[in-house]
Amino acid sequence: MKIAACQMVSGPDIGANLIAANRLLESAAAQGAQLAALPEYFCLMGHSDRDKLGFAEEPGHGPIQAMLSRAAKELKLWIIGGTLPIKGDTPERVRNSTLVFSPTGECVARYDKIHLFAFDNGRENYDEARVLEAGSTPTVFDAGGLRTGLSVCYDLRFPELYRSYNPCDLLAVPAAFTYTTGQAHWELLLRARAVENQCYVIAPAQGGKHENGRRSWGHSMIIDPWGEVLNVLPEGEGVVLADVDATRLAQVRQQLPALGHRRLP
Repeated sequence: MKIAACQMVSGPDIGANLIAANRLLESAAAQGAQLAALPEYFCLMGHSDRDKLGFAEEPGHGPIQAMLSRAAKELKLWIIGGTLPIKGDTPERVRNSTLVFSPTGECVARYDKIHLFAFDNGRENYDEARVLEAGSTPTVFDAGGLRTGLSVCYDLRFPELYRSYNPCDLLAVPAAFTYTTGQAHWELLLRARAVENQCYVIAPAQGGKHENGRRSWGHSMIIDPWGEVLNVLPEGEGVVLADVDATRLAQVRQQLPALGHRRLP
């Protein structure tokens, strides 16, 4: 199956972001992709974290979900819808949710980001828990025979989540890594997750200077189960594609059957 990671430089205008996302999905489909993934916060990179509260949608309702459903159906794509704000248990919190749409336009899976990012180096300060409500449930879905495990951004630092998905053919990591942490750890962690779980990884990211002043690392990429980077886009809007090869998956797992050698839970 040919898969596509879409890289964006989203801003505070949801309408403009949805147009950009649709354009990238159309490009992915035109290049033969059967599955495409958008980055974290593809629909909104606001001036404040609290901007998400005003645009949070109810499950199954709202313009962001409608756009994803329509694009999946019209383009006949499996779409991993980056993340969007879904209303939480209180008005002061939202879930950072990945929704997956099948080629019929049906929402077939939902994953709420479990691990919430916090970082403070004296110059940059982030704390997602100020407005986000953490999820608790790992989520896997079947995309036409491609067993796919979901995660979001900071989840990448917690390998136990990915172990819970074994065996998996593909791991999805939509992200908006900061430039600082991305430069240091993004590719390193993605390749580690691919190697230790012997599966493909698709990592669509935000990549550039945003209107709110933040700079995201980008480097959207697709990695094979041996840890080889098959395709990467360093910065700016665009699409990277690669094939998920069942023969390659089987070869890696046969020549080094590490998944069968585990002794600890």
